[in-house]
Amino acid sequence: MTHEKEIVEPVDLCLPDGRLNPAAVGWTRRPLHRANLRGWGRAKRWEYWGIVTPTHIVGLVASSLDYAGVHGVYVLDRATKVETGTDVVVPFARGVVMPPVSGAGAVCARGGGLSIDIDQTIEGSTIRATAPGIEIDLVVPLPPGHESLGVVVPWSTRRFQYTVKDVGRPVRGSLRVNGTTHLVDERDSFAVLDHGRGKWPYAITWNWAAGSGPDVSIQLGGKWTDGTGSTENALFVGGRLHKLGAELRWSYDRRDWLRPWRISGDRVAVEFHPFHEKVSHTNLGVVASETHQCFGHFSGWAQADDGERVALDGLVGWAEEAQNRW
Repeated sequence: MTHEKEIVEPVDLCLPDGRLNPAAVGWTRRPLHRANLRGWGRAKRWEYWGIVTPTHIVGLVASSLDYAGVHGVYVLDRATKVETGTDVVVPFARGVVMPPVSGAGAVCARGGGLSIDIDQTIEGSTIRATAPGIEIDLVVPLPPGHESLGVVVPWSTRRFQYTVKDVGRPVRGSLRVNGTTHLVDERDSFAVLDHGRGKWPYAITWNWAAGSGPDVSIQLGGKWTDGTGSTENALFVGGRLHKLGAELRWSYDRRDWLRPWRISGDRVAVEFHPFHEKVSHTNLGVVASETHQCFGHFSGWAQADDGERVALDGLVGWAEEAQNRW
């Protein structure tokens, strides 16, 4: 069991003066935090959805960084390794809609020929997005009893992040790429949500890995949470969350991102085997980012709360390193 506090009642992320609410620090099995962020300049809000199908990997993000909205839609054809995508920057995040509670309300982003519309209810989410050469129309049901990981990471009273990592959601619908329609079947396709709300330091580096398969999913993070007393690590079995509280050791080759990654800790021994690397790089001087997101397969195990070692062999997803100055 983890040393971290489990929160079981709704709570505001911030105090009335905008500082972190001490009662908000902990983790949840369903979204209970209201992101009542105040102030301008360091607030970051985003919704990222990653979808894995037998034929494609899809990523879409809508975000508000206060001074800009950064939105994107990306599709990888797993057979040909052809990437199709669009990224746009909208000054001052004009027109971006972001709800304060994960899974409740609409998300909307527009710009540069790209549109993202996400509707969220207690029954699930619908995702519709268009970009040059891409049309996405998906439904992500919320199964009864399904649990997700919510965590507040406290760097200080004025710098903190609330994240929801919802891994292994079923997804169905259609994906149209360059005139060809591909059906998405929830029997063999999975969706992952990364919901973020917080006040970030100027420079940060993180690791993130997420993998899904029938009845089992894994969520692992590193670097950005180190030393805070919080982690974003969890095993999901049959939709139930098993919180992993210890910090993890990440080992990978920054000269060759497609070599196997190793992630280990008290209850985790994972290898990640990439089959494709997606590189994102922006350098505007004061604002810069570099992300290496690798897609691949997992092997190894993670330990459930009852001590059972749950095999992760064959899970599909990604592992990444992101460096941001923002």
